Amino acid sequence: MNNENDFEVSTMRHVMWRLMPYFMLCYLIAVIDRVNIGFGALTMNKDIGLTPTMFGIGGGVFFLTYCLLEVPSNLMLQRYSARRWLSVIMIGWGLVSASMAFVSGPASFIVTRFFLGAAEAGFFPGVVLYMTYWFPSSYRARAVGFLFAAVPCAGVIGSPISGALLSLEGVLGLHGWQLLYVIESLPAILLGIWALVWLTGRPAEAKWLKPEQREWLANRIEEEVRTARHARHMTLWQILTNPIVLTFALICAASGMPSMMMPLWQPAVFKEFGLTHFENGLVNAIPNAVAVVAMIFWGRRSDRTGERVWHNFIPLMAIVVGLLGLLVLRDLWSAVVLISIVIAGTYACKGPFWALATERLPGSVAAASIAQINGMALLGASAMSYAIGAIKDATGSSAMSFIPMVVVTSIGALAIFPLTRQKVDNTVPVTE
Repeated sequence: MNNENDFEVSTMRHVMWRLMPYFMLCYLIAVIDRVNIGFGALTMNKDIGLTPTMFGIGGGVFFLTYCLLEVPSNLMLQRYSARRWLSVIMIGWGLVSASMAFVSGPASFIVTRFFLGAAEAGFFPGVVLYMTYWFPSSYRARAVGFLFAAVPCAGVIGSPISGALLSLEGVLGLHGWQLLYVIESLPAILLGIWALVWLTGRPAEAKWLKPEQREWLANRIEEEVRTARHARHMTLWQILTNPIVLTFALICAASGMPSMMMPLWQPAVFKEFGLTHFENGLVNAIPNAVAVVAMIFWGRRSDRTGERVWHNFIPLMAIVVGLLGLLVLRDLWSAVVLISIVIAGTYACKGPFWALATERLPGSVAAASIAQINGMALLGASAMSYAIGAIKDATGSSAMSFIPMVVVTSIGALAIFPLTRQKVDNTVPVTE
């Protein structure tokens, strides 16, 4: 028994170290390219004439096209080579991200963000689906937790870099925000090319595993897929309108909206305290550093205990408490602590959430349902970005503009509890 356990641990450690550092780096770059407009906006908005409402529209349209193209992209990845498809996605978003340096007004800003969302749409759901090919269900929370750790890491690493690049005003005859977009887009293109070398389609094809490891992992994954199959058939529409899928989408929105909105608006919150661009970048890194620790610890704890519901509810309520606290406490370090609570709560539930979703919606349903869950959350984020910009335009208060997120997160936290009356395995019928 010990030999069998050692063999499993050794195999999964090898898989984890082969895949997760690469995907963490890719996702880190994706997040930086997605949210660096939060820093760019500190000077770009004045240069090209963007109001908070216009900025909110541009920030939100990214999530709109991201949402519309996630499902088609995930189905393409499932049908064709994950290695090639993920490579195309990364090279595409890198090129579009670099073109942000050439926006000249509200219209070009919104259009470029539109195409950036389209280019990046398939990456996250594609990686989550790809992970179901390589990680048995008992390993997915920690794997997804490591993947999501790249998001706050992007804040820890990207915030000081973005603040420093923004300070390079006039270098090569460019604005600081133009240099920011060009320089931060290059890693995506290079990593997209490297995907063709580094990624493998399925465990049976992995020459970097020993033959017995390939056989064990392929059989383990196939066994879980077979166990997940049910006789009753469902159409794609039935899957996407399934109440459980919709419940997961609401919960995903509850944590996803704060994680997507805070990086866009957080630099403006700290700017209100009179920080320089570089100081702003350093302060922005603090909540993200806290979130890295919280995410890894909470994901591992969820896997160790096998508990998913409360491991989602508690972080969601922490988000609510942090956002409400910003309405009351007005000094810099109180804001840092409260935003740290919000960001930590946002990312701590990512691993347990996607573990619960992939356990509850297994098999071939995963391709459509994962993308649908994430896509609906992104559609909500698109509307939320506009709402935040409009409220800030009307009130001049960043804290007041976060109230809609408090409402959505509270509802999502309560929506978790009906899942306690559902089995967490193989209860959703799938198509063959």
